[in-house]
Amino acid sequence: MTDAAISINALSKTYAGGKRALDGVTFDVPRGTIFGLLGPNGAGKSTLINILAGLVNKTGGSAAIWGFDIDAHPRNAKASIGIVNQEILFDPFFTPFETLEIQAGLYGVRKARRRSMDLLRAVRLEDKANAYARTLSGGMKRRLMVAKAMVHSPPVLVLDEPTAGVDIELRQLLWAYVRELNAAGVTVVLTTHYLEEAEELCDRIAIINGGRLIANEPTRELVGRAQEKVVAITVDRDLAAAPGAPCFEKIVLKGARTLEITFSKDRVNAGEVLAAVTAGGLGIVDVSTKEPDLEDVFLSLTRTAAA
Repeated sequence: MTDAAISINALSKTYAGGKRALDGVTFDVPRGTIFGLLGPNGAGKSTLINILAGLVNKTGGSAAIWGFDIDAHPRNAKASIGIVNQEILFDPFFTPFETLEIQAGLYGVRKARRRSMDLLRAVRLEDKANAYARTLSGGMKRRLMVAKAMVHSPPVLVLDEPTAGVDIELRQLLWAYVRELNAAGVTVVLTTHYLEEAEELCDRIAIINGGRLIANEPTRELVGRAQEKVVAITVDRDLAAAPGAPCFEKIVLKGARTLEITFSKDRVNAGEVLAAVTAGGLGIVDVSTKEPDLEDVFLSLTRTAAA
């Protein structure tokens, strides 16, 4: 038994025609974490998830879920994972309750052990238990997909773009439920294009680009890799043009008296930037800084990898 919820080693996938979707990807998802799997469109994230789900055959390497190799023990591996796909997939003529009951039956969950109403209650759909699924809103359908993935109580839950097209209120509700599941011991793997969500929710983040793993670090450490920092400075008089200095990476005049200066924190500090402004004969009235975030790191890494 391994300490990893998911263990991926040198995983590769080449499709007919020669397209290489995954190129020797290796990483572990620690148990009990919320793990972010990020990357641009076409990076290989969905291929990796579909391999774990048993929907795509890998070309090389290995993968294990909760200690079960997906080739040697496919039934145990599949029983250990629940996957919420990007696409909303269920029969529109069944009710939410029937949808969960059927899914539980497919996983061999005995009637006495099924939790269909408990799951509907958890995703705030108990009042829609007997309505046709086709009558649900987009956000409700997303929540039903999460409940459907949890019918067999898997220790690992994969959420593939779960909040795409979902409004802010429903997104917050979904994340509250995900946090509850994680607090109860469920390991969560999340893919999303909303990088602020990943930064807020994830304990650790891996980034895939062009089928290759280009980062895999605790979220705070990953964000800390951003070297560019922005400082907004309000000066004591109107300016016709933005001044320059060697320590500025970029400077933009925002309004008549506000300068937005980008600098590299591995080369200079904020004090040197302020000193360069005052050395030009300007008085400083106000200063505010913008800390780098996950989006800055993501763009930097993916652009570098693509170069």
